[in-house]
Amino acid sequence: MKQHSFSLSATTFQKKLLKWFDTHGRKDLPWQKNKNPYRVWISEVMLQQTQVTTVIPYYERFMEKFPDVEKLAKADENVVLHFWAGLGYYHRARHLHSASKKIFFTLDNQFPDNLESLQTLPGVGRSTAAAILSLAFEKPATILDGNVKRVLSRLHAIDEWPLDKTLWEIAEKYSAKKRPADYTQAMMDLGATICIRGKPRCERCPFVKNCLAHLQGIEKDLPLKKPTKKLPVKTVTFFIFRYQNHIFLEKRPASGIWSGLFSFPEESNLLTTSEIKKICRKRFLCNPAKIQCWDSFRHTFTHFHLDILPAIIDLKESLEKEAQFWYKLEQNLNIGVPAPVKKLITQLETAS
Repeated sequence: MKQHSFSLSATTFQKKLLKWFDTHGRKDLPWQKNKNPYRVWISEVMLQQTQVTTVIPYYERFMEKFPDVEKLAKADENVVLHFWAGLGYYHRARHLHSASKKIFFTLDNQFPDNLESLQTLPGVGRSTAAAILSLAFEKPATILDGNVKRVLSRLHAIDEWPLDKTLWEIAEKYSAKKRPADYTQAMMDLGATICIRGKPRCERCPFVKNCLAHLQGIEKDLPLKKPTKKLPVKTVTFFIFRYQNHIFLEKRPASGIWSGLFSFPEESNLLTTSEIKKICRKRFLCNPAKIQCWDSFRHTFTHFHLDILPAIIDLKESLEKEAQFWYKLEQNLNIGVPAPVKKLITQLETAS
């Protein structure tokens, strides 16, 4: 492992960071009010790979619907996914739901209060468990989320890949035993508001005179990005059946993309009108009155692009096969649907 010489001791680092936090740290985020382990846990899971500004409105709606573990544990999964729809990475919502059941029904509604037990909850890894432990229970614990990785890799000018092992060692060295909740929040705040992606606001940073990356003029280049591969492209045709101002939705399988959400039936590839008509007759046992294909559009996942062709299929009769849910346009959609499906439903409502 490379040796990185940083001029501040752990104690001095903590003092400078907390002094900055007392003046500039964020203290009015929704999950910081009426703080308890449940509220902190929900926020930390939502904040995985998602920015604070995006999370806040979803968090507030989610907490209004599911204010405690019991409400979440006893909720229907479709309702949970509906209140998550739009945040992406839907496995997080399913993990929350599963974990809430474990806490309420297996652990007698006692929220785990140590690192090992927290990590037994579905969807809670090492850093998330540490964040819950420090923020909710005021216990010393080391986090290493994206913000902290960025701060530490720049402070120490770490230009190697992979870097997690090195950063965990550094993060553990600096972790504070006093004011652990404030220290954890301060590290996240420093990365989110000062040591940001792209062009960091170094002139506002309490460590501007100590940061090795800044002193070398390479702060914009760090942390090194994971070597990228060209994302493959997959194609799919959405079969959007419409009958008397209703559209047909079906629940997706429990595994795979958008698992557990409601979506349109689909077929691989961008199909022609004649191909769509044949599949309607063979798979769905229906004879379309009209087929209209809209322009295809792209939805990007972490590991691939998905090109989607929406085919609006007007029917003279309701589907008799595989029917799961007919949604009436312009009514309140109260089930979980993927973002592209919600987008298309909105377009259909506008056009109707």
